[in-house]
Amino acid sequence: MLQTFSMYIKPFEQERDVTVYLPRRYHDEDKSYPVLYMHDGQNVFEDSDAVGGRSLGLREFLELSGTEAIVVAIHSNLSSEQRGAEYRPWLNADGGNGKGEAYIDFIVEKLKPFIDQVYRTIPDQTSMAGISLGGLLSLYAACRYPHVFQKVACVSAYLDQLESLEQLILSSDLSALQKVYLDCGTLEGENAAQHQFFLESNQAIYARLQNKVENVTFDIIEGGKHEYTYFKERVPAVLSFFLDKDCRIRLRADDFTTVWESPMSL
Repeated sequence: MLQTFSMYIKPFEQERDVTVYLPRRYHDEDKSYPVLYMHDGQNVFEDSDAVGGRSLGLREFLELSGTEAIVVAIHSNLSSEQRGAEYRPWLNADGGNGKGEAYIDFIVEKLKPFIDQVYRTIPDQTSMAGISLGGLLSLYAACRYPHVFQKVACVSAYLDQLESLEQLILSSDLSALQKVYLDCGTLEGENAAQHQFFLESNQAIYARLQNKVENVTFDIIEGGKHEYTYFKERVPAVLSFFLDKDCRIRLRADDFTTVWESPMSL
């Protein structure tokens, strides 16, 4: 169900792993599927691959729910400094970062055509999702290429380039963008000021998008922290939003049953 390959990112002069999830009936049916692109790919599918040992657990969820979509997870640079540079579209005041434009162009111009050629995709049903700075990058991608990424999810987006993003949203034609999902926990940072920054910046982007996109959802997660334990809980909400269906499922482990369900009402 998972296939991993490497692809060269020319602007970064670096090979990068990409892991692709194929639906469980992919090889049994002659059927094409929508595609979801995700950042921080090593943290998407399994805990054994994740930095810090915590992932979204998406492989288990997709298999148990029978989700009919291809997921393309692009691994991030394991250097936190380089990850920050690649996931921020604009230069900071000190001239640092700002490689996000090249990264998104790589996805659109090289990775997506490769995926559409090798796998049975529906090329015009393409979405993107990201966490933290990956959320910032996904919003940027939606504004740059709204005809490519029609649906975008931003989980606990860290919007430290808020002013530039707001200006991009205001100046972009987002009529082709179908859906945007935003969420934010009330305890995202390390102190009250950071908690407030996360909430206020996400609320500001939500307000901007409401005037540009017909379907925008913003969910505030009470007690939600900036940790994968909390991000994982929103997987059903994100997939429900993308797929227009209820993605709640029951997971069995040994002698107990838990419900893995969306924290939001869809």
